[in-house]
This record gives sequence, structure tokens and C-alpha cells, in this order.
Amino acid sequence: MTADRGRRAQRATGAECEGSNARPLGPCPLCGRPMIAGASVDRHHLVPRSRGGRETVFMHRICHRKLHSLWNERELERSFCDIEAIRAHPEIRKFVAWLANKPPTFWAPTRPARRLR
Repeated sequence: MTADRGRRAQRATGAECEGSNARPLGPCPLCGRPMIAGASVDRHHLVPRSRGGRETVFMHRICHRKLHSLWNERELERSFCDIEAIRAHPEIRKFVAWLANKPPTFWAPTRPARRLR
């Protein structure tokens, strides 16, 4: 499976999210903005699948990409496996403040952290 197909499989579609396109899903657990079913929403495994995680939450694609740009899977498993721990991190607080006034379907490329490159 290519990386692109894998990413598409994790995006929330209308069928997975209780209805048709353009249906609100509730607030994003990370940024608190409303989520709209479609390409702007991904599923995030709180503990990475490679580490045995099964529980997922829906969140904006940009929020999901930010998490994976900051931390590797070991760090996500050990220190950031719940939303409260993630939201308490200073880099995430800064990101959420920047994102606060953006529309629900907003997307911008996310660069990996320098230490992960």
C-alpha cells in the first residue's frame, strides 16, 4: 500500500461519521474548532498502531499532522497518549492559538520538527 492510499484510508468520510458530506462532527479534541466530515478530518490513534494501540479519535487533518510532526511514535506512546497531555504542551498551545480563527476545513502544509528530519 502506498503512503497516500494509507492516509486516505484514515480520513473520515461521510459514511464513517454518521451521515453525508458537510455534516458537522462536533469539536476537534485538539483545537476545539468544529469538524466537517471529509478530507479535512483524520483518525488519530492515541497509542500508535505499531505500538499496539487501537483507540482512535477524529481530529482535523492539520491537527493530526502537527502531532506527528512534533513527536515520534515512541514519544506519542509514552508521553502523549491522551488529549490532555497533548494540549498541555507549549508548542501545541501556540499552534491552537494560531489556528483558532481559521475555518474548519483549513489546511496548510506542516513541516517536521528539525530534530525529526
